[in-house]
Parts: sequence; C-alpha cells; structure tokens
Amino acid sequence: MDVRHDTQQAVRPKGRPRSTAVGEAITEATLDLIAESGSIETLSIEAIATRAGVGKATIYRRWPNKEALVVDAVGTLKGAIPELDGDSVRADLIVLANTIRRSSDTREGKILPCLILELKRNPELARQYDKAMNSRREVTKDVLRGGIARGELRADIDIDTVTAMFSAPLLMMSVMGNYNEVEREGLAERVVDTLLNGIAAR
Repeated sequence: MDVRHDTQQAVRPKGRPRSTAVGEAITEATLDLIAESGSIETLSIEAIATRAGVGKATIYRRWPNKEALVVDAVGTLKGAIPELDGDSVRADLIVLANTIRRSSDTREGKILPCLILELKRNPELARQYDKAMNSRREVTKDVLRGGIARGELRADIDIDTVTAMFSAPLLMMSVMGNYNEVEREGLAERVVDTLLNGIAAR
C-alpha cells in the first residue's frame, strides 16, 4: 500500500483551481461598471459577468452576493502616487495636492461619490476602502516626517491630523464637488500654504 499516494489524494483540493486572472477580471469589471454608471445600487452580477467575460456561476463560486464582491473590489483600489523630489515639503505637498485634484477624472475619483452612503452602512466596505487608500496617506506622512527631519516643520505636529487636514478638503472640493465658491485655480498652492502657516518651523 502506497501511504504517500493515499495522503496526496486525501489532501488534493476538490474541483478546478481558481484562476487569479479570472478573479482580477471580475473585480476590475466591477470597478469599471461602478465608475461608468455612478451607482452601486444598479450594478448587477449579470452585467459584471458580461464585462468580465465569465458566467454568473463563476462569480458566485467566489462571492456569495454582489455586496461581498463590491467589498473585495474596493479593496483593490489604488490611489495614484506621484514621484516626489523629497527636497521641499511645500513642493511635495503641492504635487500631492494636484494629484488629488486631478483624481476626479480617474476611475477611483468617479467611484468615491458612489461609496459615500455605502461606507456608512457597511463597516467592512469602509475598512477595505480605508486600507486601499492608506498607501496615499502614508506618502503624505512620509513627506511630513521628512519636513520635520530637515527642520522645515515643527517637531511636535500631529502627523495623522495634519494628513487628514491636508487631504480631506481637497477630496471634498475636487472629487465630491463641494464648495463651488472656492476658486479652483491655484487651489493646491493655497491649501498647502495655509496648512504650512500653522505647522512650519518658526
């Protein structure tokens, strides 16, 4: 009796292995359709399957429902991260600010307004979105840490709070379209300079 052969048969997974490429095609199709339609509510498994080039059964083998699929798809979002010189806090923050401003034209920027209500209702979706956007926040925090190290910024600033103060207004104005009375021309420079007035080293 070949014990090794029997053991290998016992642990062999049932069914066909899941293709990573198929899973990625499904999540990408989900994000594309949300961005194009501007709605999660009208999104259907049938439309996702058609866009991804798979059958609905393939989707349901991976996700129990649309909500679970959307959560996983949102977790794959990646905010644009530009190259920074690292020589000046002001210059780097302006580059980051302009990247956020331009994000309204990107797929991610079109998806965010669709998520606002869902993020409040679905803690897991909120967690995945926060995780996906963390890479951009970490870049901002690194810029601030560099500014502290070079003596450009006060050493006692709360980096998490400053990061939120930097990105939140830009997202609200550029992606959500709020505060239309605020002039968009030169917005990045004005936001950065106003922020630096409070946190720059004296």
